[in-house]
Amino acid sequence: MEDMIGVTASAAGGGLFGLLGTALGRVAGFFEKRQAQAHERARWSHETALIELQMQADQQETEAELALTDAAGRWAGLEASMQAEAAIAASYRWVDAVRALTRPALTVLLWAIAAMVYASASPAGRSEIVDTATFAATAATLWWFGDRGPARERR
Repeated sequence: MEDMIGVTASAAGGGLFGLLGTALGRVAGFFEKRQAQAHERARWSHETALIELQMQADQQETEAELALTDAAGRWAGLEASMQAEAAIAASYRWVDAVRALTRPALTVLLWAIAAMVYASASPAGRSEIVDTATFAATAATLWWFGDRGPARERR
């Protein structure tokens, strides 16, 4: 009987020790999993930061390319304008002078018309007429002279 009790005690002790080992293994697995998840979160944060930096670099590159394209287009337009001007054969001096003064004279004339319309229009009709004349004068000024100025920096 003593042997039976000894065998039973040994079996129960081994079983309890096995259960304790399993429980400790599960607890250790829980902490390992938590550590692995923390590592993954840190890795994802790092990858997110890298992707954001790459997006900023791509955006800056795109802005630089747009600025370069804009400048190249302005130079190409100026070059074409100068070539067209050079292709016109020389004529009488007064003809060349009239041709050179066409844009400035038309601009001054449009602004003078806008001022006269404003001064002579009745208060009721002034708004519509002045809006139209101002639109024409502003469009002409910016179209004729707007592309000649220095390029502004993009923000």
